[in-house]
This record gives sequence, structure tokens and C-alpha cells, in this order.
Amino acid sequence: MKKTINWAFAGTGGITNAFIRGLKNAEGANPCAVVSRSRDKAETFAAKYGVEKAYAGFDAMLEDSKIDVVYLGVPHSAHRELALKAFKAGKAVLCEKPAALNAAELTEMIDCARRHKVFFMEALWSRFVPPVRKAREWIAGGQVGEIRMVQGNFGFTVDLPPEHRLRNINLGGGALLDAGVYPVSFASMAFGGARPQKISGALTMGETGVDEEAAALLYWGPHQTALVSASIALTTVNDLWIYGTEGYIHLPSFVFCRSADLVLPGRPPYHWEGDFLGNGYNYEAEAVMDCLRAGRTESEIMPLDESLVIAGIMDEIRRQWGFTYPGET
Repeated sequence: MKKTINWAFAGTGGITNAFIRGLKNAEGANPCAVVSRSRDKAETFAAKYGVEKAYAGFDAMLEDSKIDVVYLGVPHSAHRELALKAFKAGKAVLCEKPAALNAAELTEMIDCARRHKVFFMEALWSRFVPPVRKAREWIAGGQVGEIRMVQGNFGFTVDLPPEHRLRNINLGGGALLDAGVYPVSFASMAFGGARPQKISGALTMGETGVDEEAAALLYWGPHQTALVSASIALTTVNDLWIYGTEGYIHLPSFVFCRSADLVLPGRPPYHWEGDFLGNGYNYEAEAVMDCLRAGRTESEIMPLDESLVIAGIMDEIRRQWGFTYPGET
């Protein structure tokens, strides 16, 4: 039996519900505590998922000595404040993507986590599922040769009120931060986590003041480019392609990936579908718990320095279009 890791949950929205459902398939995970601004919501969530304790205040929850790691499923605009409090209380943090509104906030968070020697990771759950692990193996093994180009899209339509976090500028809403982080992150993964030499982006702004569509061309050097797009107003083909000198990898519906295709010239395409447990969030949770058990403070699959690179890419795209969130300079 693996050592039990006690989880606390900040926020009771859709993403936290998905994550805690995934924990059912993560060995050694114990839902220990939940906090919400509304005690009623916290207690309802706790009763639904068998969470031991419900809190109405984040500070009070952090005083619980049993908690090993805090999952932050709150809006982007609240990540920095809560993460810093958790680090100072000696708690590990798994923070939903994007981990911060911008690179400056994320730098402060990373510095604080490292100073207090506690685990910190951005929750980009799709990186941890089996088909994406297989794609990383193919890349590392040279099956498609030298990676030259990545193309990825993630777009969906939403019929939500203006105050919803996806459309609310005060909560860090918009297509780039919420959806664009996925293809940007996967492009970064394919090119080894280095910062692109050139970034050219385009945003289409919506009536609530946030971007509804985002697109970018990322250039790492000769023959190393990525084309990425995101939308919260259009449904797109949400696939990702990683092209190399010897072939390419196709990840259908890559954010919710269940299979991977390896295509090499002159050979029949190889379609890979391995075992897939739960809803997929369990793989991310297991990776975090393995790090905690081993005494590691960062993940090799989603390293903090790479999260900072990704934040910087999105900063630059917004800078080119003069898009800032309240409180940013």
C-alpha cells in the first residue's frame, strides 16, 4: 500500500468536482478537507464526496495539520494569494492552470514555494494521461525524428452570463488563459520547454472585455514553429499534431486525450489506445503524490520553470494587443 496523502480542496466548482472524482482512482489519496466562501457549499461538497472536514475560511483550513497538499480550483485571479498562504503554512500546492494571471505573479509564487521548500505544480492534467505519456516516449525515442512543427487548437462555445469566470475580466477570464494554455503548453512540451525566440499573437475581444479568440505563431528557431489557437466562442477541431522529420504524432481531442496515432511515411498508421482509468485527473494526482512521497518539490513532467515560460508566452501575446487584467501594470 502506498502512503496516504491527505488532500484539501479550495473551491467547489466544476473543475474541483472533476478532480475529486478522479481521486477515486488514485491509490493512497484521501479527501481530507474542503473550503468555500459559503459554508453551505463546503458542507454539501463534503457530504457528496466523503470529505472529512468542511471549512468556510482558507486560513482556518491551513491550520489543519493533517493536510499534505492543497488543490486550488478557484478562479485564476485568486491563485496567487491562496498559494502564497499555503506555502507559508508549509502545504504543498497543486494549482489549476494557468497557475497565475501573469509571469510576475508566478515568479513570486515559485520563489515562495522554493523558499519554504514545499511542492508546487501547475495542474495541466492532460500532460499526465497515458496517450500523452506515449507521445512523449515517441518524441524522446526519436520515432518521428527532429521535431519541426506543432499545430494545436482548443475551442468551444459557451452560453454563460457575463459574470461567469470565463467571461469575467476581474476573474482572469478569456480564451487565451483558460483554453489557449493547453496548446501553448503542449507546444512547449514538444520543444523541450525552452522559451520561443519570437512570439506573434492575435486576440479577438468580446463584449465583456476579455478575449474570445486567440491565436499565435511561436518561433523557437529555424524549422521550429508552432501554430496554436483557442476560443470560447467557436467550436474547433480540438486536435494536436506534432510534426517531425521522420513522421508525425496526432493526438485527437488532445485536452481529453484517449488515444495517440504515430504516422510514419510508407507504413500503416499506428493507433495506440492503452488502459485508461477514471476520468484522467487521477494520473495528475498520482504524479503529485509520488513526488510528495519521494520528497520532491517539483514535477519533471510539469516543471515550474516551464510553467513560467508558458506564462511569459501568454503575457507577450496579451502585451501585443494591450490586454491587461485589473491590477496589472
